[in-house]
Amino acid sequence: MNETSPKIDRAEEDTVAYDVIDGIAWVKFNRPEKRNCMSPKLNRQMLRVLDELEYRDDVGVLVLTGEGTAWSAGMDLKEYFRENEAKGLGATRAAQREAYGWWRRLRWYQKPTIAMINGWCFGGGYGPLFGCDLAFAAEEAQFGLSEINWGILPGGGATKVAVELLPFRKAMYHAMMGENIDGKTAADWGLVNEALPLADLQARVTEVAKVLLGKNPVALKATKDAVRRVGVMAYDEAEDYLIRAQEAANSYDNEGRKEGIKQFIDDKTYKPGLGAYDKSKKA
Repeated sequence: MNETSPKIDRAEEDTVAYDVIDGIAWVKFNRPEKRNCMSPKLNRQMLRVLDELEYRDDVGVLVLTGEGTAWSAGMDLKEYFRENEAKGLGATRAAQREAYGWWRRLRWYQKPTIAMINGWCFGGGYGPLFGCDLAFAAEEAQFGLSEINWGILPGGGATKVAVELLPFRKAMYHAMMGENIDGKTAADWGLVNEALPLADLQARVTEVAKVLLGKNPVALKATKDAVRRVGVMAYDEAEDYLIRAQEAANSYDNEGRKEGIKQFIDDKTYKPGLGAYDKSKKA
């Protein structure tokens, strides 16, 4: 941000914006004048927005993106770090709970989530990036762990995200060198699913969201949780977890499962390898 940029003191409720359109909640970091850096105000408001949208009947998928030219340039150095550190350890811990709290909620969210990386994604922005189930980036977007350049390690989960999503050598290079990579490289390395020209990004994310809207929501929630859980389990533990998870999912929506099987075996109206069953019908 340059010295001539106007100072904007946003009310807490204005740091996050959202619209719900055709089953998709489009949630935006809304501090474009700060490249959507995450302040304590934004972190508190984001948790409220996630709470409000999670069980709404008119929301089937949540997309997280940024207003302006950035997704999120990470934590607000002044408001998140310096001001809280000046108040002491208690204030620092409170700010951490607010930030990590909504990232954690995002990881285990009830609805499928998509990160739509429209621009800068740095440092602390890797927390919500990993929190989303899927991620699509503009080819022009810039990703970076620049912490090493100003004398600290990539904390707050950022190093863990790099290790989770990247091969070891790429994770080490990314964290140690402090170099930016663009959206195309982020896709090649595995930070995001795909990279597209910025002009095509929203259309692609909308297309993916609409496919997810056609799936059984109970099965989607069980599946996204399973993918996150089994990665740290031995095979036998994962096998047992998945059996129990399937039984639990069936207990919530056994009729949906029966309807899918009926449409495949009896009605012969769909093929699982080519799409989802018609969930508007009841068994």
